Amino acid sequence: MLADSNPLVLSAMSEIFDKDTRFSLVATSATAEGFLGTVMRVPVQVGVVEWNLPALGGAKLIEVLRENEAAPRFVVYGDAAGDLPRLAMQAGAAGFAPRSGEIEGLVETCVDVAAGKMVFPFIDVRQMQQDPIYSLSRKEKVILEALSSGMSNRELSKSLQISTNTVKFHLSNIYEKLSVKNRAQAIVYYYSSQTAGMKDRD
Repeated sequence: MLADSNPLVLSAMSEIFDKDTRFSLVATSATAEGFLGTVMRVPVQVGVVEWNLPALGGAKLIEVLRENEAAPRFVVYGDAAGDLPRLAMQAGAAGFAPRSGEIEGLVETCVDVAAGKMVFPFIDVRQMQQDPIYSLSRKEKVILEALSSGMSNRELSKSLQISTNTVKFHLSNIYEKLSVKNRAQAIVYYYSSQTAGMKDRD
């Protein structure tokens, strides 16, 4: 079961898990209360939850369900910066997947958690201090490059064989990582980064 307050993220995650034959998506929810109500009625093996899920929050939700024998194993999907992975572990989560990573990383974390493993990846602080371009995932770099060539969301969707919702999800992540507000600013950032790289090589 998936729980996230952002409808775009929830839609993109649902699409990915729906297509993966290793999973059976039971339900989705935009609130902690909705998640709680569902798992009390329906068996859920793994729950992917946003840490700041309204209104209870991820920590409280995990704590409330922790004493329940039929409770799902939790994967917190959140910001890797700061102390969040440790806080998620302390609350009783079985895994953590960074929102800044590729969605495939979240899927693999869920596979491991379903198999009984604890997954809390090491966060490399040095990598986070580099040029934000380097913080983009492989797919995000492909999308940014395609974006800079003038492709629309629909063209990106067709080229990458993903839905337009998933394209929007990736674009939202790119804008956040580069600290830009729209595609035009992202394209300018991309070209200025390319130019800076060429100067460095000279």
